[in-house]
Amino acid sequence: MQALLETIAGGLMLGALYALFGLGLSLSLGVMKMINIAHGDLIVLGAYLCSTVMQLLGIGPFVSLLAVVPMMFVIGYGLQRVLLNRVVGRGALSPLLLTFGLSIVLQNILQEVYTADTRSLQAGEFALQGFDLGGVSIGLLPLVSTVISVAIFAGTSWLIGHSHLGRQARAVADDPGTARLVGVNDRNFFALVTGFVLAVIALASVMYGIRTPFSPTAGPERLLYSFEAVVLGGLGNVWGTFVGGLIIGVAQLLGAKVSSGLGPFFGHLVFLVALLARPQGLFGKGSR
Repeated sequence: MQALLETIAGGLMLGALYALFGLGLSLSLGVMKMINIAHGDLIVLGAYLCSTVMQLLGIGPFVSLLAVVPMMFVIGYGLQRVLLNRVVGRGALSPLLLTFGLSIVLQNILQEVYTADTRSLQAGEFALQGFDLGGVSIGLLPLVSTVISVAIFAGTSWLIGHSHLGRQARAVADDPGTARLVGVNDRNFFALVTGFVLAVIALASVMYGIRTPFSPTAGPERLLYSFEAVVLGGLGNVWGTFVGGLIIGVAQLLGAKVSSGLGPFFGHLVFLVALLARPQGLFGKGSR
């Protein structure tokens, strides 16, 4: 029983990281109606930038975020203004093709700069520390990443529901043309959203890089987990993405408990079964 509780707790904390991966994808879908195939590669880019800053300045992964978060925001803003705005509102195919090409370019750039070797972000003893909670062993790093994930989701949900920026986001998502008539610069707003998305990705990248070795070609796997969390929770639903990530994380660790190689398979299986039972996602609205 204790082993099962530890597996579920570990799965929930892993799922919180997957949810953080998926938050940016959920915002892109909800606000811009765009699927970014390069999303996973941008997560890997954030991890490599953290690694570079750590090496250059001799600092830890969390301190490196003081530099990497603004860097990722600028990259996201620039990508949207220069490249991605050209395909927003032009159907589903154009963004898919453009971001697929961007994914390939990013992978090749990372391979040229960093080689194809795997690396990880070293957090010292912090990554190994843990404590017992009612007989259940809890890792400190997964717990911290879970708390950060919950805080970011809560903050994002509040921004969308109660702030002026959130009202602008809903207006642009519902009708960009009408939003422009009342003074909203949708192109600049899309760039700000993408900048925010990549800033969130930077936080997720550090947690990911400490937890798991990464390489330039690790992006598609991160994209898959992100996409599953978003679709499982319901497209564009922020807290739905969080719940979807938790479900995928628990399913993976329960599968790994059966056999070490079955973790990802169980996660994909649960996703497919849930999608068959409720195609619009757990918290999505069905078509009328």
